[in-house]
Amino acid sequence: MQFFTPDEANSTLAAVRPLVERLVEERRSYVALGAELEEVQALVAGNGGSLDPGRVGELQEAVARAAAGLAAIVGQINELGVQVKDLDRGLVDFPARHPENGDTVLLCWELGEPDVGYWHGLEDGFAGRKPLPF
Repeated sequence: MQFFTPDEANSTLAAVRPLVERLVEERRSYVALGAELEEVQALVAGNGGSLDPGRVGELQEAVARAAAGLAAIVGQINELGVQVKDLDRGLVDFPARHPENGDTVLLCWELGEPDVGYWHGLEDGFAGRKPLPF
């Protein structure tokens, strides 16, 4: 596991921010495609009506491509040493060591925030965020 200082986390945001922006956008598309696929599958379960038979297959392929795209973006973020916590919100954590006791903590950043300005313990989660500096 890679550990970041607050300065290193903020420097890494240059690479992380555009990936998280894409991740949130791709997640919205994935959810929309999934909802459309569910609607079409419900029609098929009814009796199909005037449904284009190729549409289900097209939607299934689109959902699979979107899922693969999401996984690829998460993989790129993970390769930078950053943990993805919430795809919808664009929430990521940077593992760090607390300077006073050496405990592993997480530096927390959410899409829309100007920089990495919070941290929390491993068990505290987003609700336990505390402002930096430590």
